[in-house]
Amino acid sequence: MKCHRIDEVMELLQSAWEGDSDLNLLQFLAKLSQEAGFEGELKDLSDDILIYHLKMRGSDKNEVIPGLKKDYEEDFKSALLKARGIIKE
Repeated sequence: MKCHRIDEVMELLQSAWEGDSDLNLLQFLAKLSQEAGFEGELKDLSDDILIYHLKMRGSDKNEVIPGLKKDYEEDFKSALLKARGIIKE
């Protein structure tokens, strides 16, 4: 599991960092944490914040987070009925 997350972070970082190649790694991470709204110290920045921010960077603010998209329901009533087993998928 850890190797997958490392590979994912590295892949996302590489493509994003190419656009800001004038910054060193720590400067770029600080920029990403500010963009994500993270207010803690850089050492406390989790890989989850980094991964989701890099995935969602540049997308519409109202777009659904990729990991949650599979469970997303537009209509609250339909979501409740599916959860109760009244509507089958």
